[in-house]
Parts: sequence; structure tokens; C-alpha cells
Amino acid sequence: MIFIKSINDGGNRMAKNITPKEQDFSQWYLDVIRVAELADYAPVRGCMVVRPTGYSVWELIQKHFDEAFKETGHVNASFPLLIPKSFLEKEAEHVEGFAPECAVVTHAGGEELEEPLIIRPTSETVIGHMYSKWVQSWRDLPILINQWCNVMRWEKRPRLFLRTSEFLWQEGHTAHATKEEAVEETLLMLEVYRKIMVDELALPVLPGEKTEGERFPGADNTYTCETMMSDKKALQAGTSHYLGQNFAKAFDIKFQNKNGEMDFAHTTSWGVSMRLIGALIMTHSDNDGLVLPPRVAPTKAVIIPISTDAAKFDEEIVPKAKELQAILNKTLCGRFVQVDTQQHLRPGDRFFFHLQKGVPLRLELGEKEFTAGKVKVVRRDTGEKIDISWEELEKRIPELLDEIQKNLFDRALKFRKENTYQAADMAQFREIIESKGGFVEVFFDGSKEDEKAIKEATGATPRCYPLEYSEERGKCFYTGKEGARKAIFAKAY
Repeated sequence: MIFIKSINDGGNRMAKNITPKEQDFSQWYLDVIRVAELADYAPVRGCMVVRPTGYSVWELIQKHFDEAFKETGHVNASFPLLIPKSFLEKEAEHVEGFAPECAVVTHAGGEELEEPLIIRPTSETVIGHMYSKWVQSWRDLPILINQWCNVMRWEKRPRLFLRTSEFLWQEGHTAHATKEEAVEETLLMLEVYRKIMVDELALPVLPGEKTEGERFPGADNTYTCETMMSDKKALQAGTSHYLGQNFAKAFDIKFQNKNGEMDFAHTTSWGVSMRLIGALIMTHSDNDGLVLPPRVAPTKAVIIPISTDAAKFDEEIVPKAKELQAILNKTLCGRFVQVDTQQHLRPGDRFFFHLQKGVPLRLELGEKEFTAGKVKVVRRDTGEKIDISWEELEKRIPELLDEIQKNLFDRALKFRKENTYQAADMAQFREIIESKGGFVEVFFDGSKEDEKAIKEATGATPRCYPLEYSEERGKCFYTGKEGARKAIFAKAY
């Protein structure tokens, strides 16, 4: 294993094995994934192998979301990977939106199939089919089901975690007796997403409603959590869709209502994926490597025993490190603290190895610290060094982890606010997009065709109508119409 130390470049730390983000953001992103050992390219184009560290991050993200889903009354199930092609064709807008991305199975068992099968790009169709079998009466509603699974969308321009042909995600699918209940569900899950992204992932997301041109294919309405990456581009972190009765009519999800009349159910779907790991990287990491919010860090602290005396290292310092590890793991309620015993490596190489992996806290236990009954604690987010006695660790380590979590959120929010601008007309809008980037707040009341024209002219798309500005109205920056809603535009991933 080769370790490349960090160098000092005008006061800014910078690793020699990572391209500076200021020089080439795309390459920096890939370099961080490589040095942090999060993922690698698979033999099939557009697919990736998620390495243990990356998968551990996903497991923690999954845990936070899964607990929240269950707290709101949802249950997990599993639906088939393969979907009859005819299912996708039942909902016209849906098939139009996904057809170019579909992978199709035409042969199996050495024979050509009577009907081609689609490897699921999403599961609305097959779940709609099953709901039609399970729903007969209003008493059967609501159905609140989520599944954790893989999906396939054949990406032309893949990028690790952000856009890959196969990826892991969750997709919730619910059915309701009334529009009001379904809309309430859609907004509830949007809020669940927002809260977890803010509290656990330290992502200052902006919840909002998608424009007509950005809606999920087949949805009456789509809501989103948008966030700004450190290159000032937007990333759609999660979406929640009110599907109306579109899929219910396509798949015959009918029930007898309280009045004894037959009616179609109102359905929703909502999902987040492994692109959240990409969001973490591009929001928090630096030119030295990965930076992780403590609440989704598989290793929250690493204890590094150090000694030039082999006997003292094995007989005194390492046992003490393991004792502190046990205490802290009990305090943190998990196996979150590791002990590094790579004594054959130089201390600086050991420090830098864990720094690049994004470990929030490094606890150095050398001969000097051992004698004094303390450890030297180094924060990944700021580089600050703090001496803490062994007796204080149980109290101070959780406090420091909370401080890091808050600091990462605060500085990401500050960055977003500093790079959010206002434009009154197309000229101002174009100038901001071309010279500054970031989010541009405008009043907008244009059509799908207008959205397309703006994108072709500037590269920017409408990210959402932010819910916090839902009452604000003004003159559309593009059409000049009065009474337009406030929207956020940006270049996006």
C-alpha cells in the first residue's frame, strides 16, 4: 500500500494523489472516491463495484431512512427485478420517459421469450399490477410499502454514484382512497427526506415543487430536495411524486369507496439512491480526500498507538488503546471506533491514510500521551488539535462529533447562501449563470418549451419552486407574465 503525504500549498492542505478541485472538479471527485476506496468501475460499462467503505456509508444512510419510514407506518417488501414489457406500455407518459434507458431481456433458458422483459428502471408498473390484486375496498387502503433494491437505467454518460446504469436505492409506493390523503403522503415523505438530509447527512437541501418539464414521467406533481455542490452545481437529492390516478387507471387499482361506488386509487412514489454518497463527497470533501459527517461515518474515530519501543507498543500502549476503544464504542452504541496497529508504517503515513478515508476524529496515543494519561485528538474538518485526558473522552468525543456535524452543515449552508443570486430578466440571468454559477432565484411561469430554450441557451434548468417561497409572486424573467412563482435555476448533475 502506498501513502502519499499532504503538502502545504500557500496555507492550503493538498494531497499529491488528488487533483485539486479548483483545477479539475470532475477528476478531483473521482480521485476522492479512489483514495477513500469507496467504489470502482465494474467490467460492464456504466456499472460500479461498491467497495466495503462505500457500502458501509450506504448502510448507515439506509438505516436512518429505514427507521424513519417505519416510524411513519411504512413496511418493507420485495418486488421482481424483471417486468413484462407490456406493463411499461400501459402508462404512455411513463414509458415515453423511461424507454430510452431500459435494458431488455429477450432470451432466457436458451430460448427466445414470448414477451421481452424489462430490467426494472423503477417499479411503479409491477407494483401497480400487484396493488390491483390486493385492493377491493376502501378498508384495504392505504397501502404503505417501501422496497430497498437495485434498478437499471442505461446511462450514456455514467459517473460513479451520481449516474450509473445499475444503482441501489429505495422506492416507496403507496395507494390511497382520496387525493387529499395521497398529497399529504407525498409531502410527508418529502419532509422525511429533508429532515434526514439536514440532520444526518449535513446537506442543506432546499425542498420544492418541480416544474412541468422536470416532473417524473406519469406524475401529476413531483417534489424534490435540491442541494448545491461545492462546484456550485445543483444535485437532486431525492424526489416524492403524487401520481394522481394515472397508474391506478393503467393497472386497474379500483376499490369500492365508503359510498358503495367504484373508484380508482390515488398513488404516490418516492425515492433516494446512492447518489447521496456523491452528494456527501461533493459537498463536504476537500483536496486531501473524503470528509464525512460523523452520523454517516462508518468509523467515527480512529485511535493510533505510536511508539518506537516494540515491547512498550505491544504490552502497554496497544492494550490501552483497545481499552479506550471499548469504552468509546459503548458510549457511541456501535463499532465506530477503530485501533490502527500498523506499526510498520510511519506515523505520518498512518495519519494521512485515515484522513483520506474521511474519519472525523483521529486520536493519537504516543509515549508522551501515554505517560500523561491523555490522547491528542485531531479534527478532520478543521485540523484542530486538542489534548483530552482519558477520563474526559466519554464526554468529549460525542461532543466533538456533534460539533463536526454542525460545522459541516453550517459551512455548506453558508456556501449555498453566498452563491445564490437574483435575476429580474434573461440578460441578468445569463450573466450570472456564465460568470458566477450557483443558484439563481427568478420568478418563472414558462412552459416546457421555455424550459428547454433556457437550457439550450444557458445550460441551466429549473430545479424547483421552493416551498418556502410558495406565496411570493412576480413578473416572469423569461415571458414577462405577471403572477409568476419564485423558482430556482442552476446547472445541475
